[in-house]
Amino acid sequence: MTAYHRPADLAEAATLLGAGGDVACLAGGHTLIPAMKSRLRAPDALVDLAHVTDLSGISREGDRVWIGAMTRHAEVAKTAPIAALGGLAGGIGDPQVRERGTLGGSVANNDPAADYPAAVLGLDAVIETNRGVHAADDFFLGMFATALEDAEIITRIGFRVPQAAAYAKFAHPASRYALVGVFVARFAEGARVAVTGAGPGVFRWSDAEAAIDAGDALPELAPDDLNTDIHAGAEYRAHLAGVMLRRALGDMA
Repeated sequence: MTAYHRPADLAEAATLLGAGGDVACLAGGHTLIPAMKSRLRAPDALVDLAHVTDLSGISREGDRVWIGAMTRHAEVAKTAPIAALGGLAGGIGDPQVRERGTLGGSVANNDPAADYPAAVLGLDAVIETNRGVHAADDFFLGMFATALEDAEIITRIGFRVPQAAAYAKFAHPASRYALVGVFVARFAEGARVAVTGAGPGVFRWSDAEAAIDAGDALPELAPDDLNTDIHAGAEYRAHLAGVMLRRALGDMA
């Protein structure tokens, strides 16, 4: 029997997560609940963050837009000051998913085909937790793996405001997850290009960044180490990455 906890504040949530055993955070539940139903996860306890205060909301502070970890995709889609980020959120799943899914849950889970990690990496974000701050470039460690430690909870994420940005993805027709998604952002010091869906985790495409900065011809993504599964092969994903890169560049605003 899985125990269920609904903490009122962040300190209580962290205490419950650190109590020992297999304890899982429940945010929107769109990854955890299906995994439990499929018997792929059987945590000893659930810690529901729905009533933890100060984990939702969107604000602008200097050159960053801060979004609380429990902010729903639908709210980001409607009110995010960065148009590319709002567009990304508006393309996640379906209306039901967007009304329940959360930014923090998506980023903490780091599904290799999720959309938000591409925005976090592409917009040079910082991930604030109850224990400190992680830079986007150091946060994603591979498939379903991040720099988060035990009992560490994402509180909010700060996205740098770019000069221009866009996100383009080729979505799976059923799940709406990205077979390949490319987020492009331009800053004063240069471009950042993040790719999701193509490999075992989100990654920066450094050759594309260099080509954009230099005004050179855009590169093709090498299929080495890209995913091959029932949905698409590595070569097809490599081709899609180039198509999505060009589409994103055409949509940048």
